[in-house]
Amino acid sequence: MTTQAIASKFSDDTTASATTASSVRAPLFDGPFEGSERAAELIARIADFLHGELAALVREEGIDHEHSPDKPTLQRVWRRSHELGFYGMTLPTAMGGLGLSLLDHVLIKESIYASGSPLAPHVFGELSGPPRVGALARHATPMQLAKFIVPVAQAEKAICFALTEAEAGSDPGALQTQARLDGDTYILNGRKRFISGSPFADYAVLMASTSDSPDRRQISAFFVDLRQSGVEVVSGYKTMAGQSTTGDILLNDCRVPAANLIGEPGRGLALALGRITVNRLLHCPAMVGLATVALKDARDYARKRRQFGQPIAGFQAIQHSLADMATQLAAARALMISTARQLDAGGDARADASMAKLFCSESAFRIADAAVQIHGGEGIVQGRRVEFLFRMLRMYRVLTGTSEIQKNIIARELLGEAPQAGA
Repeated sequence: MTTQAIASKFSDDTTASATTASSVRAPLFDGPFEGSERAAELIARIADFLHGELAALVREEGIDHEHSPDKPTLQRVWRRSHELGFYGMTLPTAMGGLGLSLLDHVLIKESIYASGSPLAPHVFGELSGPPRVGALARHATPMQLAKFIVPVAQAEKAICFALTEAEAGSDPGALQTQARLDGDTYILNGRKRFISGSPFADYAVLMASTSDSPDRRQISAFFVDLRQSGVEVVSGYKTMAGQSTTGDILLNDCRVPAANLIGEPGRGLALALGRITVNRLLHCPAMVGLATVALKDARDYARKRRQFGQPIAGFQAIQHSLADMATQLAAARALMISTARQLDAGGDARADASMAKLFCSESAFRIADAAVQIHGGEGIVQGRRVEFLFRMLRMYRVLTGTSEIQKNIIARELLGEAPQAGA
């Protein structure tokens, strides 16, 4: 099937008409904007980018939610986003960021995902760009800044974060990848699993054990060039969302300069998990944004789909379903915003961030499920956006800490127990 045919097949959900685009951009309910004036201005500018240049690129390249763009296309997006001042806006101000509050960051990201664009994750370079390196800047050496971090911040290179393994997910300290010091290099062996952005990344921030004893955990972090000898990225599988943005990183006697060690030996998990509370929250706007798209698609479909001589939006069962969806979305969004405000005010908010991730992921999936139900037979056809959203939002209940892990953290905070690794 040609890219033109693919684009046509999926066009009814993504580019049907200007009316559809306007519906996606319009808010569900009128209300005051919770963020700053600068955030509101940025949201408007990014919306023009998404619905203008990027929408044209989506049509030109036949891109949709299930057919990921190739690396040259992604590089076009990253570089143009950087030119417009969007790509690195969440970086520290010393690196050219805008010094946004967490609340503004959350609201901007929510608006990007609520656009419905299949290129939404790439405006900030979330899989492979500045969000992967911003928190590392204060630990990096001048060489590391120049070679790895600055090129990523300027959209010249892409980077991924490699922690997860077959036996190390919820328990990140159990990873088996080994890094053995040999003179002025470390020799790395192991396999990283489910690494987002790895198929198109140039570098990885990779966690490996530098312990000389199986009874002692010592996790260290390294910058690894994915193009060097001894490294192979295997991306021959797709997630249930149908995308191929995830892969494995195989390390076979890969020699990494000792100068690529980030921070001190044994401090890798501290670096990886140092911003985990903030990072948990920052997954919520993606879920809320995607759930907003699902609700709007369900609402619009209910208005136009006719049964028994009238739009199905006239049936009370449909109305009640839409009302439940809107209420769950409003509650999830309110918890997300409240947590952002707590963190901006200097609060710990560890439990709140886990509650936000838990509630947003579970609520967003229920909204997508209800959206499929409202679409009926159309909702279970592969290629419909609502069917993709169902699968994507199901994944978020597992990604970045499962719902069960979030419940563990909430319970420990409630009971006053000491946090464990990964929490």
